[in-house]
Amino acid sequence: MELSPTAYVILGMVSREPRSGYEIKALVDNTTRFFWAASYGQIYPELKRLSEAGLIEGVDAPRGDRKRTVYAITADGEAELKDWLRCPPATAEMREEGLLKLFFSGVLKPAEAVETLRSMRRMRLDLVERLRALEPEKVETKDPQDPYPLMVLRGGIEFNEWFAGWCERMESQLQEPTREERSS
Repeated sequence: MELSPTAYVILGMVSREPRSGYEIKALVDNTTRFFWAASYGQIYPELKRLSEAGLIEGVDAPRGDRKRTVYAITADGEAELKDWLRCPPATAEMREEGLLKLFFSGVLKPAEAVETLRSMRRMRLDLVERLRALEPEKVETKDPQDPYPLMVLRGGIEFNEWFAGWCERMESQLQEPTREERSS
């Protein structure tokens, strides 16, 4: 059975402790979402597939009147996760709508493309603030056996700071007079 990236997100999330689909989604939204998102529409079908494949086990754990299933990784699931972690990354996908818009901005006036860059820069700086707000929490809960979430958080901060600076440099470049404008 070939697993999707979302399946590996789930295996990773339940490898630390058993979680419900809702808890997995909440954790994704506060951690991997900044570089690898997963929706409820992806998570719940994958939970079913992983359970049917014997990679996770679900246990009914209702809360009051609410039906709730908590999933734990099985030995086969842990072996699958470890095999996947040991393989080199196969994708380096980045989805950035601002870059897509900038790519096609040749149909606009340069001043309009500058606005795209400014928006992208603001978004990245806002993201840096959000990530920095998570940093003290991660430092306080830092597990000496698992320093990787903090490393990834700091990588995200540095990447977004770089990206904001790149936007600023590209904005300056677009605002420089062209050769035609300088010679007139």
